[in-house]
Formats: sequence, structure tokens, C-alpha cells
Amino acid sequence: MTVTAYTLAVVLDLFIVFIGARFLLRPRPSAAGYGVPAEPGGDAGAYLTVKGLRDGTLGVLGLALLVFVGARAEAWFMLCAAVIPLVDTLIVLRHGGTKAVAFGVHFATAVVVLVSAGLLFAV
Repeated sequence: MTVTAYTLAVVLDLFIVFIGARFLLRPRPSAAGYGVPAEPGGDAGAYLTVKGLRDGTLGVLGLALLVFVGARAEAWFMLCAAVIPLVDTLIVLRHGGTKAVAFGVHFATAVVVLVSAGLLFAV
């Protein structure tokens, strides 16, 4: 179970670093994939950059906690971080995104992050 807990945590942290980098490098397709399209050249450009930086930083923080502090700190981080995809679900629904993306991407992500937290607490 320890290998599974650590592997899932690392994969999730690296995935959020990837999402952050994608928002910084390819904001238009990233926004569409998020579920609420935005024009990076318009007013949304700054917000897309902020999202990219936020996500990338959170992924690096998760990796740092796991490496330097341990599984319990990473578990608490994952538990707290699960709020983000839960709220992202509501944002997508509120702003005209599809239920498939809201629940299939964001809500499902929140569930996986909570599973990761549970596994890490059990280590």
C-alpha cells in the first residue's frame, strides 16, 4: 500500500505541474479543456496565467512536502487541495460548461485526490 500511496501522490503532483505549465504555454486549449473557454489575448489572459502559476506551484509544493516532510504532510496537503477541483466543478457548471467536464474531469479529480489523501494517511 505504501508504494501505491506514494506513486499516486507523485503522479497527481506531477500532473498538476503539467496542467500549470500547459496553462502558461497553451492557454486557449487549456481553458477549453478546463471546461470554460477563454480568450488569452483578451481580459482572460492574466487569469489564465495566474491559474497556470497556481497549479504549477501547488504541484511543486506537493512534491516538496512528500520528499522533505513525509506522507502525513502530503496527506493533509491532498485533503486541503481537494477543495480546488470540487470548486472547479461548480465554476464549470456555473459558467456554462458541460456536466461531462464538470463531473468527469473536476469532480473525478477531487475523488482521486481524496483517495490519495486516504492512502497517505494509512501509510
